[in-house]
Amino acid sequence: MSTDRTARSSVRVGCHSGFWGDTETAAVQLVRHGDVDYLVSDYLAEVTMSIMAAQKARNPHAGYAIDFVTAVIAPLAREIAEKKIKVVTNAGGVNPLACRDAVLKACEAAGVKLKVAVVMGDDILPRADEFRAAGIREMDTGAELPARIASMNAYLGGFPIARALAEGADVVITGRCVDSAVTLGALIHAFGWMPEDLDRLAAGTLCGHIIECGAQCNGGNFTDWRLVPDYDNMGFPVAEVSSDGSFVLSKPANTGGLISVATVAEQMLYEIGDPRAYIVPDVVCDFSEARYEQVGKNLVRVSGARGRPPTDTYKVSTTFPDGFKLASIFMLGGREAAAKGRHSAESIVKKARRMFKDKGMADFRDVSIEVIGAEATYGPHSRAKDSREVVVKIAAKHDQKEALSLLGREIAPMSTGGVVGMTGSFGAGRVSPSPVIRMFSCLVPKSQVPVTVDIGGHRIAMQEGARSGGFDAKSLPVEAPPAKPSAGAAETVPLVALAYGRSGDKGDNANIGIFARKPEYQPILDAEVTEEAVAAYFAHRINGKVSRWRLPGINGFNFLLRQALGGGGMASLKADPLAKAFAQMLLDMPVRVPAAMARKLEI
Repeated sequence: MSTDRTARSSVRVGCHSGFWGDTETAAVQLVRHGDVDYLVSDYLAEVTMSIMAAQKARNPHAGYAIDFVTAVIAPLAREIAEKKIKVVTNAGGVNPLACRDAVLKACEAAGVKLKVAVVMGDDILPRADEFRAAGIREMDTGAELPARIASMNAYLGGFPIARALAEGADVVITGRCVDSAVTLGALIHAFGWMPEDLDRLAAGTLCGHIIECGAQCNGGNFTDWRLVPDYDNMGFPVAEVSSDGSFVLSKPANTGGLISVATVAEQMLYEIGDPRAYIVPDVVCDFSEARYEQVGKNLVRVSGARGRPPTDTYKVSTTFPDGFKLASIFMLGGREAAAKGRHSAESIVKKARRMFKDKGMADFRDVSIEVIGAEATYGPHSRAKDSREVVVKIAAKHDQKEALSLLGREIAPMSTGGVVGMTGSFGAGRVSPSPVIRMFSCLVPKSQVPVTVDIGGHRIAMQEGARSGGFDAKSLPVEAPPAKPSAGAAETVPLVALAYGRSGDKGDNANIGIFARKPEYQPILDAEVTEEAVAAYFAHRINGKVSRWRLPGINGFNFLLRQALGGGGMASLKADPLAKAFAQMLLDMPVRVPAAMARKLEI
């Protein structure tokens, strides 16, 4: 996999996109001011694949992130070529060959020749019946593979990307791969790492994981948001990576944002599940003892990731249609606004149900009423009892689109025939129902997913795609029980006085990571923020089990809250279907601290 770059002690990798729709200013910033060797990007959230699949069904030339072509390649192809920057992206979505063709056309228009490779093999939808017959089941619930499927894609790893670069590709386009693989593949190529270099592969994965969400490691979504300068000119991440996998995170000069141990550690916690077993195709990573060191202003060095042999399977993300949903909001003001808002919404739903009965329609499959401004997402922890203006959100699911259209038509009439104070619904005209797309995650043997690299029409079979090591999560040691609370006089303070936090989603599960602001706070977090305490605090939101894991490297803990998001993603009716604010809620949880300490804390 090596090239002349192996003679270098380090390479610089910049990430310009954390999702499909990220700012168009990032690629320009990194190409012109980042001094990067590799420009990488992640466009594919799970539900993005189903959106792209629907686009491709309507147009065989669609189904990829067109932004990559219009906002990156078209305006920057000449500079990318002149600076010899290698580009790696998963913008191919469900149609990577069409993405390649669009890139080549944009390069031709710019008068530039770039060699473009495509990694293929992730799309296993044509074999859905084969996997159904084999008894493939959902990872968490054990459910059978749905009868109707919109997309089915395996999360591929970094070695096919590295092979494409070794074949001379200037641009590598993939379909579904793990988010960190676009970075890991570049590093495998740059340093000649082999499948047996498990610690290096884990370190490269950690690098990719930290920069994969763009500015989110540079102060975006940071707990102490007031410390972050110039959100309007946010700097995007550049990782200078050494051959052992350790790296220093930075950003281009004269850009906003903040790179500190805390901002980087928060991003490490983002959606990782068990930090001792962060599973990607090439390696099972242990981030629990990783170290973070401030080595300069907006410079953080990261090291200490460890790797275990990989699993025998690929994770597969499957999406399927499951009825329809409708969501609409309206504002209501005046005294008792929250109570009036809820009563209005309940009256609308009650009326719709009566009309369904008259028309011979079935009941709603699910209804969600959230009074935004009255802290509905906080449930019993709400402090907004006297709000005089709220936004009421009504959302519902039904098998019939026509039933939800009926519900939508009955919202506006409440402004004249309902509770006083309704100002009307938001948006132009009536809201239309939309299809519900649900997630189904399963495991498929790697040996059954052939991977190829297409470069200039020549296809190379990738044996690395089938490598496995038989990792078994049961081999991990059992976590120690929580520490016991300290004896003596105590007072309660909000958790935010002691900890930082970051949250995100994994399907229908919420992931919350916290870590101590000072090492001496860690025993308090251990004793106070237990699985039981978190489960009780979020009892109004979760239906499943809560798990906790320690991260000694940052004096922190990671939590997984199962069945917490109403189905998650596009299937959810909740106001926060991606758990983006769950850490903010947890940081308000009261925890006991010694009375002497409470008097010294900044609250």
